[in-house]
Amino acid sequence: MEQLNQYSITILGSKGGVAKSILSILNHSAIDKNDPIHHVITSSKLFLIDIEQNPLDYYDTLFPHLNDKITLLQFDLSDTAKFTEHLQSTNTKLVIDVSWADTIDMLQCCNKLGVHYINSALENTAVDLDESLYGFPLTERYYRFEDIKETLTNTRAIIGSGMNPGVVQWMAFKLLEDHADNKPLACYIIEHDSSFYKDKTLIQPKTIYSTWSVECFLDEAILSYPMFVHHHLPLYLYDDVYASEFKVKLGEKEFYGCLMPHEEVLTLGEIYDFEIGFIYRVNEYTTELIRKNLDNVDDLWDWKQKLIDPSDGEVEGEDLVGVLLVYSDKEIYMYNSMKSSDIFPKYKTSATYFQVACGIYAGTASLMLDNVPLGVYYVDELLLNTQSDYGKYLKYYMQNFVYGENNSSDGLLHQRMKRME
Repeated sequence: MEQLNQYSITILGSKGGVAKSILSILNHSAIDKNDPIHHVITSSKLFLIDIEQNPLDYYDTLFPHLNDKITLLQFDLSDTAKFTEHLQSTNTKLVIDVSWADTIDMLQCCNKLGVHYINSALENTAVDLDESLYGFPLTERYYRFEDIKETLTNTRAIIGSGMNPGVVQWMAFKLLEDHADNKPLACYIIEHDSSFYKDKTLIQPKTIYSTWSVECFLDEAILSYPMFVHHHLPLYLYDDVYASEFKVKLGEKEFYGCLMPHEEVLTLGEIYDFEIGFIYRVNEYTTELIRKNLDNVDDLWDWKQKLIDPSDGEVEGEDLVGVLLVYSDKEIYMYNSMKSSDIFPKYKTSATYFQVACGIYAGTASLMLDNVPLGVYYVDELLLNTQSDYGKYLKYYMQNFVYGENNSSDGLLHQRMKRME
């Protein structure tokens, strides 16, 4: 408890949408005595870093219960010497990284000083700049991180603890644990994000819309090949992501999504010996826009990029994210679904970013409160190899999980595939 009373937290990328959502949760933590980390947050200092910082009144207005804790800093995180000096001078205990900074650089600085670290996704500057890696950027980031992961032995770190990756690994782990006597043929991470503006007059020409970083979405949607893992081996379809769709059924809900590369597919694929993939459908406007431009997808990079933000106008639809276990004669599923129309009035953020923040909150609470051994963990590794209460912390803010079963099976990916004309 004495250590917790001296807690300093540094948040990287504080101007972005994910940081806004995390701060919104921490703003609630500060006044909710039942919140698992309330006693830490009330006595913490928060240092917010971005290369281009918001004004202080932005934070004061949105997060009034944190305004006496926040210090703003503005500098480029590629200056690792300055970042290291910051960690030392502020006695930072935990870094929450939701920036574009190189993950390896940030983590090595934390490892040098024994600082805890958590992020929502892997970033690698060298990969982003290397055009020869076209088709495989996400996988390359993962492999380069794997090359140094075991050298980081002086920190406690959780990598990829957003919604997906992150919460979905907990869902997969829970479903597999609940049905441990029956090994599935496949595990699919599934997402149907139908969130879009109700007022269609807000739509601008030659603009790509997404509920999260448009650039990162396009990285998966048009810059990568479809990927899945089978027998621990990543396999790729030499095709456009949007050239095919794959069927998903969750009781009465049914949709077709695209097969996209994703971190949790690789990490779960290291552990489990069955087919694993990520099937994703975004709003119909963006889906049709990409499909109509498959012959000239490179042009899409030159279009405007717009975040679907409920502060700009009412957002209808929902973001449904979950896990589907496939057997020869049935399917078992679990998912969480949130609507921006429900989340925004209370947390001033979108459903998608709030889901991500719930995963980061759960990992943050685990690093603060649990006896996690030194080392670097993906969420699935955290659940398998430590006594983390990740699930308990997660459910404090993400409470509505739907469980169900289909009494028939649509089979493996090749059986679910539908080619688009």
